Amino acid sequence: MTPLWQPSDAHIGRAQITELMAFFNAELGRSIHDYRGLHRFSIHEPELFWDGVWRHSRLKGTQNGPVITNRSAMPGAQFFPERELNFAENCLVHSQPDGAVAIIAHTEQGDRFEVSWGELRQSVANMRHTLSSAGVTSGDVVAGWVGNGPEAIIASMATLSLGAVWTSCSPDFGVQGVLDRFGQTRPKVLIAALTSRYNKKDLDLSEKVSGLLAALDSVSTAIVYRGTASAQTETPDLTTRCRILAWDDAVTGDRTLAFTPVPFNAPGFILYSSGTTGVPKCIVHSQGGALLQLVKEHRYHVDIRAGDRVFYYTTCGWMMWNWLIAALASEATIVTYDGSPFARGTKTLWTLCDTDGWHVFGTSAKYIAALEKQGYKPSEAHALPNLKAILSTGSPLSHESFDYVYRDIKSDLLLGSISGGTDIVSCFCLCCPILPVYRGQLQCAGLGLAVDVVDEQGEPVIGEKGELVCRQPFPVMPVGFFNDADGSKYRAAYFERFPGIWAHGDYAEHTEQGGFIIYGRADATLNPGGVRIGTAEIYRQVEVIPEVIESLAIGQTVADDVRVVLFVVLKDDIELDDALIKRIKQQIKDNTTPRHVPEVIAQVPDLPRTVSGKIVELAVRQVVHGDPVKNIEALANPHALDYFKDHPAVSL
Repeated sequence: MTPLWQPSDAHIGRAQITELMAFFNAELGRSIHDYRGLHRFSIHEPELFWDGVWRHSRLKGTQNGPVITNRSAMPGAQFFPERELNFAENCLVHSQPDGAVAIIAHTEQGDRFEVSWGELRQSVANMRHTLSSAGVTSGDVVAGWVGNGPEAIIASMATLSLGAVWTSCSPDFGVQGVLDRFGQTRPKVLIAALTSRYNKKDLDLSEKVSGLLAALDSVSTAIVYRGTASAQTETPDLTTRCRILAWDDAVTGDRTLAFTPVPFNAPGFILYSSGTTGVPKCIVHSQGGALLQLVKEHRYHVDIRAGDRVFYYTTCGWMMWNWLIAALASEATIVTYDGSPFARGTKTLWTLCDTDGWHVFGTSAKYIAALEKQGYKPSEAHALPNLKAILSTGSPLSHESFDYVYRDIKSDLLLGSISGGTDIVSCFCLCCPILPVYRGQLQCAGLGLAVDVVDEQGEPVIGEKGELVCRQPFPVMPVGFFNDADGSKYRAAYFERFPGIWAHGDYAEHTEQGGFIIYGRADATLNPGGVRIGTAEIYRQVEVIPEVIESLAIGQTVADDVRVVLFVVLKDDIELDDALIKRIKQQIKDNTTPRHVPEVIAQVPDLPRTVSGKIVELAVRQVVHGDPVKNIEALANPHALDYFKDHPAVSL
């Protein structure tokens, strides 16, 4: 197989992962000269590897005690049980001068402003004092119902600096959705935006903020700011039982920056599962595990360097926001954007990328597919001289999207299709700057992660579809789930499928080139005639059809078998007719197998998705089968489910 991109010798020579190999060779007398050898070392000798990453990346913290205890237990292993550090200290105390740019913030309506490292440090110091005065100490929870801007970054860093725990949802969550999450984690302080703007619509959130505060009796102090709506509004008089502070008052002053050391495994973040099958799981991640894993990904897998400008299109309700803010620990400038990525058409983000000089552009597979569908070619309108990496996640990146990036965006860059999730606030499979990029493949398993693909019996397979697993403990395994004292929910989520092995829930293939292909969630796998089919295999073919914007496939139980049903969203003014149905089926048959061909194809105006943009196959399957959808609040557009209820195409 011919790669789409091959790093040059010069590129390989200056990569930080090459420096890491040289570090291990010099320190340990090894002879590691390629990624395969480095990954093998990281799995076979995890104590030496993870301690070496800590030292090579110059993390701040104590360096005493063992690297791993109870090494073979999964769950149960502990990394760095005697060491202490602080996530925020590693993000803020380093060589970047006060006058350099730490954050570039953009809003949908075109506002752009910069926050220097000095301003960021001072704001965090002042917010830390405000939170401390509100009674926040190590282990307490601070919650943000916030847009993706500097306020969220400042509040999270101040929270972490105290050894407290940060959790967040974006303003596109409904009130019940926020309560389903924050109601479980019981924050002491709430940070909230009073307005928001998306797709040219201003939203007044003040009544919702009042409703949240009335329902969250754990909150003693709320810190509010205006938000991103275009219209200038006065700060409303929030009727509430708790103390209300204005943002400017909370971050003004000349306090001294300080940090509370906490154990490596102390809670630092609470993230939430999608909640499409019930009340969201509250997944607790440690300060140390998240920091070490994300620094490893940023520096050695993406080659992020001091001064690089790193962008990821995300909201504060998606784990990629946590991924983004950790780039501060690599002394990078992080770029935020709050609003619709198409607010000014397909050029919206690319104009900013060109103007700002972004080095890393992170987005979703759906965004890249949408650009291609609309015929937009960034290379024709923008020079993009600094851009060295495009990252994609959220769903599998199609083979055609790989072609599109190298053909119509930039031919010489690292295209990193990455996959992991909220469960590990990072990636299992991702990119590597010293490896070739093959069409449709994630380049490699992450360093220090014993990733494998196994069959139904848990045996490894190569070149065949199976389940993605991790065979050994790793530092960013969750501390646990909130309100799961005996750990039973945690064990059930990851370790019951294959005892002693982390089962991630993705349907995947380990390729001959050493890469991975992700076919979708294992619980969304279709089984017509007992043959396992990943929905991503169908989507890849269907969305090649010019008339199709996007699609969703489910397995519908009929008698004692399952039939594949495909729902399609078509371009405006196009109706699904027999000719188009025939063309879609032929495209799937010619490029997959007859088993992949849907028995039924139906048109709908919209597909249900979570607030982070992921299409929810399970909810549609439940509606089609007449089963209740357990958590409608997890959906950004719950009304879309109405299109599937009693749809004539699936009525039996």
